[in-house]
Amino acid sequence: MDFLITVISAYLIGSVPTAVWVGRYFYNLDLREHGSKNAGATNTFRVLGKKPGIIVLVVDVLKGAGASCVPYLLINNWQFYHEELINLQVVASIGAVFGHIFPIFAQFRGGKGVATSLGVIIGIQPLAALICLAVFLVVFISSRFVSLGAITAAVFFPFIVRFVICEKSMTLFIFSLVLSFLVIIAHRKNIVRLLKGSENKMNLFKKGT
Repeated sequence: MDFLITVISAYLIGSVPTAVWVGRYFYNLDLREHGSKNAGATNTFRVLGKKPGIIVLVVDVLKGAGASCVPYLLINNWQFYHEELINLQVVASIGAVFGHIFPIFAQFRGGKGVATSLGVIIGIQPLAALICLAVFLVVFISSRFVSLGAITAAVFFPFIVRFVICEKSMTLFIFSLVLSFLVIIAHRKNIVRLLKGSENKMNLFKKGT
């Protein structure tokens, strides 16, 4: 029962289409029809500007972090049931990212799961999240490709978990592989554009609204 509640709750949390709702209710447009046509923070920055972009980014990260904490509400003595807690957190995390990519509240057309993935990693392994964020920023600032930064961080994530953090839990290592795979698959069109040299660069630090 805990497993089912965790999956459903995390998926519904992840399914909150922040970018879609911000665009629709405050700007009367569907972000999925503008810019890169992606319902995520990057496209919000590109189409609507910094303020709505920051709001979407923060909320999407919080979605992931919140979903990964759902198991704490289900297990009474989570210190004793440590392995069970980890298993449920992993299930919740995957559910949240899947919900962000295929949100039930937005016709299953969501974002690419990067911000939500960062959130779930923060909830489960904060140090790994910090290192992944650093990898993303280095690649993004040097290349100005948000997608390349996200893909690189996703590729490095399993190695960070296994060899930098030296996480002994096989469950968490498998989770890192699955999460990395989900993010990379969500960026498959970006990978094609990067290889063709047609991917759009972006400067989030330029002046603007």
